[in-house]
Formats: sequence, C-alpha cells, structure tokens
Amino acid sequence: MKNKNTIIETAKQTILAESDAIANLTNFLNNDFKNAVNFIHSSNGRVIVTGIGKSANIATKIVATFNSTGTPAIFMHAADAIHGDLGIIQKNDVVICISKSGNTPEIKVLVPLIKNYGNKIIAITGNIESYLGTNANYALNSYVEKEACPNNLAPTTSTTAQLVIGDALAVCLLELNNFSSKDFAKYHPGGALGKKLYLRVRDLIENNEIPEVLTTTPIKDVIIEISKKRLGTTAVTENKKIVGIITDGDLRRMLKDNSDISTLTALDVMSKNPKTIQIDEMAITALETMEANNITQILVEDTITYAGVVHLHDLLKEGIF
Repeated sequence: MKNKNTIIETAKQTILAESDAIANLTNFLNNDFKNAVNFIHSSNGRVIVTGIGKSANIATKIVATFNSTGTPAIFMHAADAIHGDLGIIQKNDVVICISKSGNTPEIKVLVPLIKNYGNKIIAITGNIESYLGTNANYALNSYVEKEACPNNLAPTTSTTAQLVIGDALAVCLLELNNFSSKDFAKYHPGGALGKKLYLRVRDLIENNEIPEVLTTTPIKDVIIEISKKRLGTTAVTENKKIVGIITDGDLRRMLKDNSDISTLTALDVMSKNPKTIQIDEMAITALETMEANNITQILVEDTITYAGVVHLHDLLKEGIF
C-alpha cells in the first residue's frame, strides 16, 4: 500500500498522463473534424449530444458549452433514447454520439435509429474502427493510450479527451459565428461573469446619493454633506462641472494641519483634477481605474456634467470585485 508521501507524486503522474494524451489529440485532427464543424455551422437544427455512463456526463458539459457560446444544444441519454427520448431529435438536428469503445450495446441500438430518421451522426470515440466510428458520418478520434487510473479501468484520460474534443468543436463554431463578448453576456446575465460583460457605471449609481458642494461651501457644510450622503466623499462643482473632490482622508488631513477651520471652504481642502469615469463605461472599467490609482471612489460624469459617485462597495455588492 502506498503511503501519504506518494500523494503528490501520484497527482503529478495523473496530470502529466492526461496532458500528454490531450496534446496527442492534435495528431488526430483531420477532414472529418473540419467537415463536422462546417456541417454543424450550416445546419438549421440543434446539436443533440448523447452518450452513456461517464460519456453521458461529458455530453452534458459539452451541451452546456455549446449553449453558452451560441450553438443551441440538448443532452439526450443514450439509454433513455431507446426508451422514448428519441422524440427529442428533430428533422434538422445533428447528433453527436460519445463513446470510448464505440461498441456499447446501447450505441449499437441507437445509431441505426438515428440514421433511419435521416439525421447526421458525429462520433467522438476512442476507436474509429468501432461500430460507432464506422457508421458515423464524421468520426472524431479521441483515442488515448491508457487511462490515468493505475488499473487502466476508470474513465479518466479518455473522458478528458472527449471533453477537449467537445471544447474544440465549440470554439471553432464560436469563431465561425463571430460570437462576441456582447453575445456571451446575453447568455450569461447572472453572476459576476455576466455582470463584468454588461453592467455599466450607470447601473451602479442608479440608487446612490449624489454628494455635491460648491467651491465656496463652508467646510462645516462639506462635512455635513459627506456624512449625509454616506459615500465617504463629495464632488466639488462649478456649474455642474467637476472641479475637485473631497474625501474623508482630505478632512482628516485638514484637521491635522489646521487649528481653526471656521474660515475654510471646499476650495481650500479639495483635491484638483480627480479621477473620473463616464456614466456609460463598463463597471469593470471603474474597478480597474480604482485599482490602478489605489482609490475607493471615482466621480462619474455624463459627458461633462457631474452625475454621481461609484464606490468600491458598489462593485463588491454586485460581485464584480
């Protein structure tokens, strides 16, 4: 029995075995792969991805990747397909069938049924000479020499290879479809990822207070404005244009340097030429600007007019930070 000291070595061997097998897949890319991509791209239907066992698990991930990158896809379990789920397949759909051996009983039953419907089959298999490989319209080779499992039994390297072939298909289709970051945001509206792609500064400040003082505002009233609006800062404006900023830090430095503040105004305390951002910029740009300048707030402009403040807390609340 191996002891705990071999854990890291075993992990390294697993990763290296899988990475070598994945790199070797580039040697199997041929016209079948190219033609399969072109056929999916030109198809008016969806992509139905099917498999059994661990290949079925991989199929669900490939479906998710297709859907999130602009290629409509549906998962169909190979065992369920021959017990009623074949109705999922419509006239113009393309079927991707995943099987390491290509000779499992369910696959042998399923393939002729799909072909009888007139649908094209794309095989992802570790044995292109198998029943699946020879009966598919396009056979994509996912052969691996051995599994990472020391007994060469548990699907490990082979399922990773299947997944990578699926990713390669999805990325090729993404490029053919000119799928942009805006398209990606449309399919990922939730979570931090989506928000980075579609959330704008305008959205962040929608419900925020808008702290604002004039250059002539007495410092006492400046303190009241900052405290009241609770953003740790205020813009200093003239005719609604930003001319400066006063932060909590500026107030602390003022108190340290002045024993009498009764005659001071915003003009005496403010920092000139503060960092600003346009209201229709992306929220992630606001974060990048804050990080680059080591600040926690940034003033917002609508063209040349003061529009509000974005605080780091706004970004944290949206999960962007």
